[in-house]
Amino acid sequence: MSFNIEIVSPVKMVYSGEVNSVSIPGTSGSFQVLQNHAPLISTFSVGKIKIEKDSEIIEFSTSGGVFEVKSNKAIVLAESIESKDEVNIERARQSKLRAEEILKMIEITEDEKDDAKLALQRAVNRIKFKEKS
Repeated sequence: MSFNIEIVSPVKMVYSGEVNSVSIPGTSGSFQVLQNHAPLISTFSVGKIKIEKDSEIIEFSTSGGVFEVKSNKAIVLAESIESKDEVNIERARQSKLRAEEILKMIEITEDEKDDAKLALQRAVNRIKFKEKS
């Protein structure tokens, strides 16, 4: 039992093919989609997208986006998305340190604080994703 999925970032087609399931880090909690799922449009947040295809598992780190499924066709429009091989761990660690430093500053606006929290969340997600065995 399978359905078609396309995963797209602003710069490239990341994945296209038949899959058995996809797990998405929804903004209100993670969810899984299987064949014949009811039509759905949802936003998703920082986390891991997991595809199951036969006995293979394919995972991506993402910073969020929009997901849609209808008539056994799903599309993931990701703000940014990386496979484990694409994650630059040093760059992620540097981003984490920068965000932590900004959050320690006394005189920052709420917008700057929100941006730094999101940057920290993205960096931590990328680090955990890359370091996971």
